[in-house]
Amino acid sequence: MRVGDALPPLEIEITRTLIVAGAIASRDYQDVHHDAELARQKGSPDIFMNILTTNGLVGRYITDRFGSRSVLRRVAIRLGAPNYPGDTMVLTGTVEKVEGDTATVRVVGANGIGRHVTGTVTVTVPRADGADGADGADGVEGVEGVDGTARAEGAAVREAGSRP
Repeated sequence: MRVGDALPPLEIEITRTLIVAGAIASRDYQDVHHDAELARQKGSPDIFMNILTTNGLVGRYITDRFGSRSVLRRVAIRLGAPNYPGDTMVLTGTVEKVEGDTATVRVVGANGIGRHVTGTVTVTVPRADGADGADGADGVEGVEGVDGTARAEGAAVREAGSRP
């Protein structure tokens, strides 16, 4: 991965179930995230996604790209246009900075009415052999380390004494 590289987009269908489940999972019981009638009474056309669900989806986007061994170091996001049921949010990302095994990625999530989320995520991609550096992620086909080195599908590379 190099500065300027674009991550492949991720399309997420915004369903009522996703919105309500995300609110419940994050213990956000505000009615605007699960009760359409009360949301309308408060001026919203429908229920809408909470920031904690959005934060989780942004994290998923990055870890899906960099692999399950990647570590999110910092997530800084700002919400814009709400995510309503029936829409699709498309997450995109661009690598802004690479230092060793750590990258900073600019993330944008847009839906049918505008930008839902913008921000940056700092992610570290540990080497497969546990050493310092950035030569791999988690052995998944198509996943690259920060430095662009890819590994074969299903290759669980471990050295003696390394963490699983």
